[in-house]
Order: sequence, then structure tokens, then C-alpha cells
Amino acid sequence: MATPRVLVLRAPGTNCDQETAYAFEQAGASSDIRHVFDVRQSPGDLARYQVLCIPGGFSYGDDVAAGRLFALQLEKFLTDALHEFVAQGKLILGICNGFQTLLKAGLLDDPGEGPVATLTWNDRGRYEDRWVHLEVRGDRCVFLRGVKRLYLPIAHAEGKFVARDEKTLARLDAEGRLALRYALPEGGNENVARSEYRKPLPFPINPNGSQADTAGCCDATGRVFGLMPHPERHIDALQHPRWTRGEGNREQQGTALFANAVEHFR
Repeated sequence: MATPRVLVLRAPGTNCDQETAYAFEQAGASSDIRHVFDVRQSPGDLARYQVLCIPGGFSYGDDVAAGRLFALQLEKFLTDALHEFVAQGKLILGICNGFQTLLKAGLLDDPGEGPVATLTWNDRGRYEDRWVHLEVRGDRCVFLRGVKRLYLPIAHAEGKFVARDEKTLARLDAEGRLALRYALPEGGNENVARSEYRKPLPFPINPNGSQADTAGCCDATGRVFGLMPHPERHIDALQHPRWTRGEGNREQQGTALFANAVEHFR
């Protein structure tokens, strides 16, 4: 398949759909932006696409909880179509509010196991907008293959990853599903006290207090992935916050996530 097709699924309050579609197109895909109300009328249309992406924003104004009402739309009208989509070997990506939506819709859960985790209020109880260093753990996640480190912006109030229980957290970690972690800057202070993986790095390295410093989590197949940072906001050197000082590392841009999705189908 020369040109994979990407569906960027938006809802009322979504505001990162254009940038996300552009990022996929820059990586070599073709993309359509469609409203969830449109797709739920014809779930069979999902068969036309190889990648589904739920972008960032504030769907439904984050009423009730971030991503919750968008997740209800997916659960009520698109559950069967989405599970078939994954069963066919296709990819699903959720960015920020999209990650919140994926988790609350159960798309990162194991069958019959119940919710593996949720995303709740940041430890500081406020919206955080900053750039963070990230490192990739393992090679299970398709979107992160060949990637070691990333430098991306976050912008969220409900980004703290909390597993259902300690046993589930340990299992997700052992399976390589906590694929993206908040990290120290490369060459930074490696002596920050961390007696065990369950103790998060301090703020602002870990901007929300996520367990195991989790910034992104995938399902058991590695083909459904959600992350809080915004890769679509760092696909060009000029988007780096200190590019005028000559800083910026192409290898740490978000471009790789979109390129990996395209390459997966080529």
C-alpha cells in the first residue's frame, strides 16, 4: 500500500485536528478530518482507513471528565467497528484528549479485565503547559519503533496516569506497555532519588505525577497507543522553543510517530 489513509476523528471542542492531519500528510499519508457524528452514521466507513487518530483539544468542554463524553460516543455507536478495525491489524493513536478518550472508551484494556488505568487531575491541581523530555521503553509500540528519546510539549490538566492497582501497573510495565515515560534531560542529573519505578520523578520532569512516569501507554498488540504529549506540535525545527539559540535535535521531534504509522503499511 503506497499511501495509507488516516482518519482524524474530531468532536465538539477538538482543536488539534488540522495540525494532526498535516503531520500525517507530511509523513506520506493522506488524511481526512471527520466529525464523530458523521462516522457514527456509517461505521462501515472505517474500513476505508488504515489509521484512526483522535487528536487533542477539549472535547465536549471536558465536561464530566476529560474525554469522557467523546468516549461515550465511541462506546455507544462505534465499539464493534473499532474492535474490528484493530483486529484487522490497523492502528489507533490518541493524543492528549485523544488518550483520555481511548482509556475511558476501554480501547487500551484487555478483554474481560476491566479498565487498566485512568487519567486524572495533575498533582498540582492545575493546567500545565510546558515542554518535557521523554524516553521510550521497549519496542512493543508500533508508533515508537526506532525512537529512543523525544522532546515534546504537554498541555493538560488531567494527565496523571493511574493504574487500576499496583498489580496492574507492574504487569503493564513488565509487558512493555508503558512505552513512553517522562525523563530527565539527556545528560541531566542522574542522581535524582528513585528507589523503585513506582516513585515518580519530581515536578516538572514529571509534570503531573503519573505513576511510573507514564506519558504514553499502548495495548497488548502495540497498535493502539495513547500519549499525553503532542507530537504534532514538534514536527519542524522551528517549533522548538529555543530554536533561535541553535537548539533542537531532529531525532527528538514528533515526526517519527507519524512516519512509523505510514511505514507500517508500506
